[in-house]
Amino acid sequence: MNHPLEIQNVVKESDSPSARLSALNIELPTPPAPVGSYDAWARYGNLITTSFQLPFENGELPYQGLLGETVSTDQGIAAARLCALNGLAQLVQAAGSIDNFRLIRLDGHVGCASSFGDMPAVLDAASELLHNILGTRGRHARTALGHQVMPLNAPVMLGFFAEILDTNGRPA
Repeated sequence: MNHPLEIQNVVKESDSPSARLSALNIELPTPPAPVGSYDAWARYGNLITTSFQLPFENGELPYQGLLGETVSTDQGIAAARLCALNGLAQLVQAAGSIDNFRLIRLDGHVGCASSFGDMPAVLDAASELLHNILGTRGRHARTALGHQVMPLNAPVMLGFFAEILDTNGRPA
């Protein structure tokens, strides 16, 4: 991922999320299918919530285990970014376009050893990527929780809550 100073040279704060995504040369993945008996996302009026997104890449989990034990902080950061891209892909599927929503809340869960204290750094990587892609529409509230057991032994999972916008960027 580009350094923040490089990003400033590539995108303007006023750019639409689709323009920012293109300028950053990021392609969203195909939204991962649920791994159980639930929907990947749900829409309630003009609100969208996603199921928790795991760090799938091409149908595989490249990172597994606990941060502070078998997964490094750098690997956790990479996993968080994958979760963020998967979450964006789900939101795009729900809203129809990356330009049709704004993020409200990000729920972050980190699988970690009891002594691991870098949860903010891991989840900040996802928050920063979302802001870089969505601009001001990517500003959000966030939770950060650590667990010693995670689904499919994933080191990170993220849940998204967003608001659908009309073509003028106002709540739909």
